[in-house]
Formats: sequence, C-alpha cells, structure tokens
Amino acid sequence: MDYSMQKTDRPPYGILAVLMIGAFIAFLNNTLLNIALPSIMKDLEVEASTVQWLTTGFMLVNGILIPTTAFLIQKYSVRRLFLVAMGLFTIGTIIAGVAHIFPVLLAARMVQASGSAIMMPLLMNVMLVSFPIEKRGTAMGIFGLILMAAPAIGPTLSGWIIEHYDWRMLFHFVTPIAVVVLLIGFFLLKDKKERVDIHLDLFSLLLSSVGFGGLLYGFSSAGSKGWDSPQVYGTILVGAVSLTAFILRQLKTERPMLNFRIFKYPMFALSSSITMVVNMALFSGMLLIPIYVQTIRGISPLDAGLMMLPGALTMALMSPITGRLFDKFGGRILAVTGLAITTITTYYFSKLAIDTSYTHLVVLNAIRMFGISMVMMPVSTNGLNQLPARFYPHGTAMNNTLNQVAGAIGTALLVTVMTTRTETHASELAANAMKHPTVQPSDAAIAGMKQEIAMKAMLEGINDAFFVATLIAAVALILALFIKRSKQAEDPLKGSPSGKKTGQQLAEN
Repeated sequence: MDYSMQKTDRPPYGILAVLMIGAFIAFLNNTLLNIALPSIMKDLEVEASTVQWLTTGFMLVNGILIPTTAFLIQKYSVRRLFLVAMGLFTIGTIIAGVAHIFPVLLAARMVQASGSAIMMPLLMNVMLVSFPIEKRGTAMGIFGLILMAAPAIGPTLSGWIIEHYDWRMLFHFVTPIAVVVLLIGFFLLKDKKERVDIHLDLFSLLLSSVGFGGLLYGFSSAGSKGWDSPQVYGTILVGAVSLTAFILRQLKTERPMLNFRIFKYPMFALSSSITMVVNMALFSGMLLIPIYVQTIRGISPLDAGLMMLPGALTMALMSPITGRLFDKFGGRILAVTGLAITTITTYYFSKLAIDTSYTHLVVLNAIRMFGISMVMMPVSTNGLNQLPARFYPHGTAMNNTLNQVAGAIGTALLVTVMTTRTETHASELAANAMKHPTVQPSDAAIAGMKQEIAMKAMLEGINDAFFVATLIAAVALILALFIKRSKQAEDPLKGSPSGKKTGQQLAEN
C-alpha cells in the first residue's frame, strides 16, 4: 500500500515506529555533537568559525538534497527511501568515528546529512497522510515527545562521554544503534508502491543545488572570510540568480520538482516565514551557549550537558500538551505566547556576565525552551493543514529546505556578529588598558591581561550575537499575530467541473 500518497483508515503504526526510531538516532547524533564542538576545536586545532561547518555543512547538504524529497516520496516506497537514508547515515557515522583531521570529519557529517535529508520529510509526509486534521496536532505532539527525548538526553550523555572518553566515542556510541535500526527496517518494512511515471528534472536539480548550495555556502563562509570577500558575496550572488531561475522554471513546468505554487495558500506561506525566522534565532542557543559555558566559564562538558537537560526535558514534555492545545485552540495563541517568552529570554541571554550563576543559566534556558516548544510544531502543522493532500510532499520538502537555509543563514550571521564584535571589543579593551599602564608589568602580568581581555571581548561578542537573535525572534512574534486557524483547501484537480485535468491544473500538480 502506498502510505506516502494515500490516506489510510488505520495509521501505519509499524512504519511510523521504524521511521521514528531512525529520526531519533539522527536527532540524537546532532545533539551529541553540539556539546562536543569546543573539544573538537581544541583537539583538531580549528576556530569557532571553522568548527561551525560541522553544523552548517550538515545543513548545506540538507539544503541541496531536501528539495528532491518531494520527487523521491512520490517516486519510491517508504521502505526503499528509509533503507537508503539510514544506510547513508550509518556510513557517515562510521567514517566520523575514525576521523583524525577536520576535513574527514566534515565529509563524514555531509554523508550523514545526505541520509537525514530524506528521513525527516519522509516521516512528516507519512504522518500527514495517516491522521485526519482534527487529530493531527495530538499525533504530532505524541511523536514529538519521542523525538524531543533526543535533545533531552543528548547533551548530558555527550558531556559524560567527552569527560571520560575521546569525542570520537560519540560516533562509536551511535554506530551500533544505527546498524540495528537499519536491520530492523530491512526486515520489518514491507510496504509496496505502484510504479509511478515521474522523472526527475536534472536541470532543475542543478539549479536547485547551485541556488540553495550557493546561498548556504556564502553565508556560512562569512564568519571566517568576512562579508567583503569575493568568495562570500560571489557565491551568494550566484546562488540568488540560480535560485531565481529555479523558481521560475518550477512555475512553468507541468511537474515541478518543488512546487512553489503552494505559497498561494496564505497560512502555509505565513507558517513557513515564521518557522524560518524562529530557526535563525533558535540556532543562537545551540551554538553560543556551549561556547560560553565551556570556553569562557570553564564549565566541564558534563556540567554543560546537565545545564541543557531541564530545557530539553521541558520541550519534550510540552510536546504532547502543545499538540492537544493546538487541536483545541489553534496555533495563534500558542505561537504568540511562545514567541513572547522566546524573545524575552533571548534578550536576557544577551546580558551574560563572567559570573552569571549556573542556576540562572539552567532556569533561563528551560524557560526559553518552554517558549520554543509552543511555536515550531503548531505553526508548521497549521500551515501544512491548509494544503490539499497531494501537496503534502511538496509542503514538507519546502518547509525542511527553508528551515535548513534559515538555520545556516542564522548561524553564519550570529557567528559573524560574535566574531566581528569580539574583535572590536578586544581592540577597545586593549586601548583602554594602554591608557592606564602598570609600571613595568611582568611578562606574567601581560599574559594574564591579554587572556582577561580575550575572555571579556568574547563574552561581549556573544552578548551582541544574542541581542541580534532577540531582534530576529521579535520579527517572528509580529508575524505570529496574523495566524488564523487553517482549513484544508479544495484540491484544484478535484474541483474541475469536467473532472479532467486542465493545463493550469496540470501545471499545479
């Protein structure tokens, strides 16, 4: 039976369970790595602007491959796509576990990304066609609880592993689990799919890859090369031109690889805009908090992971509650409340000090995660609910693509702000120190002063980056005020009086 295209009377719980386990492993791998970034920086002797490529490079591959998932979901069975995705992820994990230089580790992450790029849109599409609109929020919430268990245990588990073992053990830990999940999928997934006469537009794939890839690469390079580098603005320009050509081609072709006409549905367009903006702000916490607590505060990896645990648990426990509230009240009140909390707490993160208490960090992060838990799934589900069923593959692919692009742009922007502002603050602090020189300071005193200036400058750079993230979150809050409860729109093909596909309807297919 074709679970990717037809609604079933009884949800395919077996397929959903296997997909959820695979997605859980992918999520767990990402949360394990966040706490490890400072250790990787030290061991492989790379800077923050370089190590961020383990995150942005992952998103780069996702941004290139996810646009093809709408085609893949329509063309191939759930079983085949899952096995390919999980196989690629497992291979990447094995390679990462033996990496001793940064380029190899980065390449392994990109192989992992090629698998996870297929996994999440596939899971979301199966869920959308498996549950009616009135039960979709609750279903998403329950499965969200399972998925959010990964961020809950990931940082703490990562901190414990790094404190006792080499960071490569993070990948050695995931590898046997990934192999077992792959075998479970091989033996248990039995769904079949009728042959579909659909072909991939290779020129569209080329334009999409250059477009999304150019934008992601350009923004990701800005942190290390600067915005005035030809490599940065050149790739952004090429990406923008290619993406424009890609969009125009999709609007003209009868069977688009990624259907941009879904943006004519206003709630989907609004939800995509909000989740993009929230993703830009969300990555600030994932990237900046570990750097602050470990590099500036000297907090151990285990304690850093424990610090993130209450926030992740809050997000996990809120997921089914948020799902039920969404079914009852809709997405607007949840999104506005959640974004107000997110904006306020992100602002307080821009006021960090050298001696900010551990308890303050734990509570503030937990409240911030509470706010974010009320935004992402309700807003995204509300937008997808407005689409006709046959647009679900395009809707999930579009959302995942735009979220990857927004995450990469947000990460690059915030790292750039942190880097440039750190340099500015360092120059100012050094200049002030020279105005009041100590009489013939010793070499030890000079070294201590330089280290103190470096720490203070980085702290202020992180605070400035969090302030920019606050402004980004405020934009999402304003957009959330325009959310309305979605009702599924009529499929234009089914709405044809003659029952035949017109040229316009074919163009929208």
